[in-house]
Amino acid sequence: MKYTEVEMQAVVCHGPKDYRLQKITRPRPRLNELLIRIAACGICASDCKCHSGAAMFWGGDGQPSWVKPPVVPGHEFFGYVVEAGEHGEEHFGVKVGDRIIAEQIVPCGKCRFCKSGKYWMCEVHNIFGFQREVADGGMAEYMRIPPTALVHKIPESISLEDAAIIEPMACAIHTVNRAEVQLDDVVVIAGAGPLGLMMTQIAALKTPKKLVVIDMVPERLALAREYGAHVTINPATDDALAIIHGLTDGYGCDVYIETTGVPAGVTQGLNVIRKLGRFVEFSVFGKETSADWSIIGDRKELDVRGAHLGPYCYPIAIDLLERGLVTSKGIVTHDFPLEDWEQAFALANSLDSIKVLLKPATHT
Repeated sequence: MKYTEVEMQAVVCHGPKDYRLQKITRPRPRLNELLIRIAACGICASDCKCHSGAAMFWGGDGQPSWVKPPVVPGHEFFGYVVEAGEHGEEHFGVKVGDRIIAEQIVPCGKCRFCKSGKYWMCEVHNIFGFQREVADGGMAEYMRIPPTALVHKIPESISLEDAAIIEPMACAIHTVNRAEVQLDDVVVIAGAGPLGLMMTQIAALKTPKKLVVIDMVPERLALAREYGAHVTINPATDDALAIIHGLTDGYGCDVYIETTGVPAGVTQGLNVIRKLGRFVEFSVFGKETSADWSIIGDRKELDVRGAHLGPYCYPIAIDLLERGLVTSKGIVTHDFPLEDWEQAFALANSLDSIKVLLKPATHT
């Protein structure tokens, strides 16, 4: 059965701080494409920073805008296949009615990175929710899945809330894998937002010697302890350097994972990490960060690694969620209908929530 509605409700980004709830034309799937009905779409910190006008999204100082408005935002989505274009089901190995997720990047399949299997660093770099038409996102009732998207089925045994965190959980897995956590490591995760709390769960599965989480919000630190953190530190009241030195005979932590998105998280990490340590940077920053680069080379000879997206990690995230080894419980704190997107964004951009979902109206 094919849907015949020609309009749908969507949040549309027209520019920084210019997002609108609109009726727009519902997309139709073409050759090797799918149409999905959105079940839920999470609001990411990058969505909030894009909304506020961060330069990494909108350019400036001679840099072009990466965002191509008008575009439907949202990359933390999942939904149900309601229609397939010609050969769409065969192309993706799914059927109408299946519950699926597409990875956040829409790789071109042609650049040197895509051809070498490093698709998450695609030179074209279209990400759902940031480029109009080629990659409209999930803050809408329906969404088109283009031919080069990477699609995964979601078992019905996984709850709606767990399914809604597959995308960030995949990012968390990739980030922790980049740290190459060893059994005798002291691992520090800076930032206990949604990603930091998911990284805590993943890092705990690696069973390091000590797992330390740093954040300014006591309730989030309590959650981190529930997820397996051995030690939690609140920099407002605790001396992070002294505590970490106390755990490491004065050397510093072996691994520091930065997921605060604020400059202090970077400089703190360079201070508490040991010589020859592994510093993993995941965050999206709203502004430039300055640091003493001599620490990286001359003083500590650090191994500094970036972490971007969740390549090859979606099946792992789905498996861990299905087996109950990781969870959305405590992380997904609020959900709103599309009509209340402004309230949802404001809450997502505050310390009064952890993960906020937008849930379009149910269709028959």
